[in-house]
Amino acid sequence: MEPELDLRNRPEEEYRQRLFEKLAESEVGETVEVVSDQDLDVHLIRYQIDHDRSLEWTYADPDEEPRELRVTRGGPLEGELGTIDVRDLKPQRRHEALLATFDELGAGEGFVLVNDHDPKPLYHELKSMHGDVVDWEYRSRGSNGWRVEIVKTDESEADDEDVVTRYDVREIPKEERHPTIHHRYGMIPEGGTMELVAPHEPRPLHREFRQQYGDSFSWDVVENESGRCRVRITKAGDPGRNIESNGSANAGETTTEIDSDDETVEVVEELDVRDRPPAQRHEAIFQAYADLEAGTGFVLVNDHDPKPLYHQFEAEAGPEFRWEYRQKEPGEFRVLIGKSDAVDQDAATDRKPADDTPEAPF
Repeated sequence: MEPELDLRNRPEEEYRQRLFEKLAESEVGETVEVVSDQDLDVHLIRYQIDHDRSLEWTYADPDEEPRELRVTRGGPLEGELGTIDVRDLKPQRRHEALLATFDELGAGEGFVLVNDHDPKPLYHELKSMHGDVVDWEYRSRGSNGWRVEIVKTDESEADDEDVVTRYDVREIPKEERHPTIHHRYGMIPEGGTMELVAPHEPRPLHREFRQQYGDSFSWDVVENESGRCRVRITKAGDPGRNIESNGSANAGETTTEIDSDDETVEVVEELDVRDRPPAQRHEAIFQAYADLEAGTGFVLVNDHDPKPLYHQFEAEAGPEFRWEYRQKEPGEFRVLIGKSDAVDQDAATDRKPADDTPEAPF
């Protein structure tokens, strides 16, 4: 029988001690069954650093509570870095675990991240929050997983304040700015705040948010100086008024839902990914999209809202991409994903502001 460790209902300060003690008792190749009230990735990375021992772990379910995982103890790292494989975590949990892990690193410490797609948005996030102390080196890229070596080169003084995350978009290539921000915004919790530091007020991005998220966010300019503008975007728990930096709503303004209700797409199959490990879901979805012919689509069935996937498609696919929600229920979301054969080229280009005032690109 495999060793078991139940951390539920214990003081949080005991988690690491109890976990480390249990792993120290195990043999190389032995697996410990752990049940916990929270994710343990930060502690498991710390164990690898402090004890120079490799670990592998997987969660039984990407979102089940309490958290159940199997941790297998490996041999000495022998100069290598410990590894964290986040492919079996939901996107929101991934960022929470990775940000907390980097926060705890000392100067010269690091880890190897294994992911199912290029985690470059995380690089921009870490750089924005910690400055020039992030050493980022790709070890492999491809269908078998992306592996990135991440090292904190020096101590940092990250000031989290009241924000979930921060992006200094002045350090992000222009073509990556909007996809990076939308990708991360889709993962922050309701009530969470994202802070952006931009060279000027990012009005084109503001219009995109109004178009894609309607009245479900607030937009507050907290600093606006020459060459530096700080904006805080808060995800509302319930759709309400679209609050501007001056506290007023956008009277008379209409918003656009993601749903397209597009009759130019014929559904050819249903893709239910609920029984697949998270690491395999994205690969299957993108492959299904790649196999589509113009004018066809498939219905994706997922156990949670796949909106972050929408932003990834929007950033990478062409103007023929279509997305339409068919069902939004706890445990079952249905979305039509397709390729239209009637692309409106005018709609595919960037719209100019309502007035003709020249505006610097964000």
